[in-house]
Amino acid sequence: MAAKIVCVAGPTACGKTTLGVLLAKRLGGEVVSADSMQIYRGMTIGTAAPTPEEMDGVPHHMIAVADPAEQWSAARYAETAVPVVEDILSRGKLPILVGGTGLWVDAVVQGHGFAPGHAGSAVRRALTERLRREGMGPLWEQLQAVDSAAAERLHPADEKRVLRALEVYLETGRTITAHNEETKAMPRRYDATWIGLQFADRADMKALIDHRVDRMVSAGLLAEVSALVQSGLPRDATALQAIGYKEFLGVADGSVTEEAAIEQVKLRSRQYAKRQLTWLRKNPDIHWIFWEKERDFGRALQISTEILTVRGVC
Repeated sequence: MAAKIVCVAGPTACGKTTLGVLLAKRLGGEVVSADSMQIYRGMTIGTAAPTPEEMDGVPHHMIAVADPAEQWSAARYAETAVPVVEDILSRGKLPILVGGTGLWVDAVVQGHGFAPGHAGSAVRRALTERLRREGMGPLWEQLQAVDSAAAERLHPADEKRVLRALEVYLETGRTITAHNEETKAMPRRYDATWIGLQFADRADMKALIDHRVDRMVSAGLLAEVSALVQSGLPRDATALQAIGYKEFLGVADGSVTEEAAIEQVKLRSRQYAKRQLTWLRKNPDIHWIFWEKERDFGRALQISTEILTVRGVC
């Protein structure tokens, strides 16, 4: 039987870190971060990575494990995180995946192999160059010709996934749609119990996101961005495209006012939270806990424990 693990999911600023720590302390667990930006070193403030005080003695894994110049995919994350999860299980502890990067959590839980191809391949570079020269039109027409199901599923503006679908076909001769259908029939790597957090009123979520951004700025977001640039990190590095960092690059070079950057960070953070919820709501296995005006972590811990007891996790 697949080993049991816990996944704490939800949009940005919903309290995943706190609930993950509370569950770990109650159930003898360890936290495995599933955040695509918390993996980078030197990016503590803008990614809201948990501080030692917030960790409260609970071991946390997959935080600050990568150089900001590196580019990580869901496949690479899974390759690195699964041995961590297995180690936690081998010591009789409960792995608790905490994070808002849904694709990365799925990559660990599902255990399905990823279709061949990667961002740095010659095929990807050639496709990227074609996109630069010709625009999306010809590439989109090619995708329609070789994988009509993928073309119907994807929006032409979703350049990253369109290129990925073409890359898989050109490298393997098989479509990404065929690969995805095959993986659906495979058993999951882990028996995951999902706990989801979100606000009953979206206005409360927006207010909390705005407050978090203000705290990040006060904590020294600009200094953190400046330090990354001064370290020689290229401005087009994946790490510097994260929300908060991209906007404050303009503040660092004087092309954007701090006030304007703050408003952009708040807007894009709210938009990102909406996209996270859209992704997560497709997962029928999530047990949702809805916050009212204030986040009641005592109640959330009680509800989560009851769910995990029924599921045989504790």
